[in-house]
Amino acid sequence: MLTVVMRSLSALALAAVLLCPQAAEAGVVIAGTRLVYPAQEREVTLGLNNEAQRPSLVQLWIDDGNQDTPPEEAKAPFVMTPPLLRMDAGARQAVRIRFTGPAQPGDRESLYWVNVLEIPPSSAAEGKLDLAFRSRIKLFYRPAGLSGEADTAHRQLRWSLQQRAGGLAVQVDNPTPWHVSFAAISLTVDGKVSADAGGGMVAPRATQVFPLDGLATRPQGVIGIEYSTITDVGAVQPASASLAN
Repeated sequence: MLTVVMRSLSALALAAVLLCPQAAEAGVVIAGTRLVYPAQEREVTLGLNNEAQRPSLVQLWIDDGNQDTPPEEAKAPFVMTPPLLRMDAGARQAVRIRFTGPAQPGDRESLYWVNVLEIPPSSAAEGKLDLAFRSRIKLFYRPAGLSGEADTAHRQLRWSLQQRAGGLAVQVDNPTPWHVSFAAISLTVDGKVSADAGGGMVAPRATQVFPLDGLATRPQGVIGIEYSTITDVGAVQPASASLAN
């Protein structure tokens, strides 16, 4: 997930947010698409690579899911060291993350988000806009002794169709202690894809609803679900399931 933020008078201000697809690219890249923090570990590390041909100032913080919360107001039971750093062109940096409490639920994963704000050097060219880039990845705080495994938790999901005011939707019930992230979800009829529900995530012991694009009523035929989940290492694994009703 990438958000482009306008550079303001204060170098670290998150003032005006612009969505700018393909207009520019971030130079500082996070090594990995998610981060797992085993509860028994004293700390974990986050890898950063500056792939740009220029130095950048980088600010880091962790939030509890509200991406609009400014860094100084973000709430999360972690400390990042260093929280602010300079990365030269081509440099690599390991950032330490340490859990500071309070205690998290011991029967399921807890989800937080790591933010990496890259602020490039100010341009001397008149009329040129300098952009800062914010990247966010999921941070899973994982207690020891959870039943099952993260990458196979999707096999226990229960799928059903729900008729809603806006049309048909897929409901996913997750009885496991794991977060399950989806790269894609599709409804199939007689073995062929009929409608897509996009991607997303279902939290532990929770229910999530995914609207089906362009499908207003239940179709005729043998209905199933095709989906793909994202593993701890960022790999996409395809799977299929039948409906509970």
